[in-house]
Amino acid sequence: MGRLFGTDGVRGVANADLTAELALGLSVAAAHVLAEAGTFAGHRPTAVVGRDPRASGEFLEAAVVAGLASAGVDVLRVGVLPTPAVAHLTGVLDADLGVMLSASHNAMPDNGIKFFARGGHKLADDLEDRIETVYEQHRTGEPWDRPTGAGVGRVTEYTEGFDRYVAHLVGVLPNRLDGLKVVLDEAHGAAARVSPAAFARAGAQVVTIGADPDGLNINDGCGSTHLELLRAAVVEHGADLGIAHDGDADRCLAVDAAGEEVDGDQILAVLALAMREAGQLRKDTVVGTVMSNLGFKLAMEREGIRLVQTAVGDRYVLESMKAEGFALGGEQSGHVIVLDHATTGDGTLTGLMLAARVAATGRSLTELAGVMQRLPQVLINVPDVDKTRVNTSAELAAAVVEAENELGESGRVLLRQSGTEPLVRVMVEAADIEQARAVAGRLADVVKSALG
Repeated sequence: MGRLFGTDGVRGVANADLTAELALGLSVAAAHVLAEAGTFAGHRPTAVVGRDPRASGEFLEAAVVAGLASAGVDVLRVGVLPTPAVAHLTGVLDADLGVMLSASHNAMPDNGIKFFARGGHKLADDLEDRIETVYEQHRTGEPWDRPTGAGVGRVTEYTEGFDRYVAHLVGVLPNRLDGLKVVLDEAHGAAARVSPAAFARAGAQVVTIGADPDGLNINDGCGSTHLELLRAAVVEHGADLGIAHDGDADRCLAVDAAGEEVDGDQILAVLALAMREAGQLRKDTVVGTVMSNLGFKLAMEREGIRLVQTAVGDRYVLESMKAEGFALGGEQSGHVIVLDHATTGDGTLTGLMLAARVAATGRSLTELAGVMQRLPQVLINVPDVDKTRVNTSAELAAAVVEAENELGESGRVLLRQSGTEPLVRVMVEAADIEQARAVAGRLADVVKSALG
């Protein structure tokens, strides 16, 4: 069996790859593994379970709840809420486990399962590996002790989760948003109610788009992966800025008043300066990934802020932050972690903090984001190849060396396998966009021929 867990939980086409049986089995296995690890020692275990609005989330949630309860875990069902809300509630409710059903920015037919440990933190790799092992043992017939009578888990609807999470978001802001007009694109996803409520309570005048989820339209031509509607809406409404989330609202991209994109690197740059000014940027360091734009790195060097880079994936950013005590980190894709207030990327919190900086300074988002100049960066996703050989193909390695020699010090090349999808990502940065496109195109062709 190949590894089920990717960089962000278990994902696949719902009811094909990710079945009710798999969801139930993984939940039982997770309960047993955490019990083995001593997480449940001395008390009756509790789990928080939430989901995004996908239609498949309804039956997958039922399977997860059934699995946990059958393993003796009490379940608090919080319903449709963002991934960071489930993480937050897992922490503040002192739950032993959190489970989120979402495939984030993926198309509606997909879904996923993400587990959180006590405190709302992502599970360590070794625990995920152990869950897979125990799941496979159960799947192939190995018996397990099933509680009976009063030992089975109880299931409760926890309706206070929405208000508790929104109050947390508004409560950690450094200042109010009075006087700002903000357009919010909710991607017909998990933040369709949360984000508008939080911005409004913080004082902003709110315009919403993509805020009518029906179970089928999540991420469909909207949200952080499709900024066209947000660009147009910001200009049409004369807004100060726009904020776009993905399906589970763990990421945030922005649009300035002119409709120009402000990506995760630029958001990190703005927040890094704001937090340093407030004395909150511990060790004057921000954590990014190898995908961070070279312009971001140069801007941080100029401002006297150290940049630590990790592998792609917000879990690796978070690991570095926790290990070294850093306060801010994130990805170009808009996963931003403010560790003093969240245990994972939180798109609504990020958007609120970005808007708060605009309100506090009286400067436009365009001016604030201008602290860094993005170098042209081209990303090509190459599907239907053997992504596991991306680091071992001699033909591909030679093509990369040739590309790096051509770009020199004014650019760079990065090839990596996706942790959540069956494809290889080819990224090229260069001082000139046409050069970046040409080099990326050639490398993509080599990836197809060498790994196809």
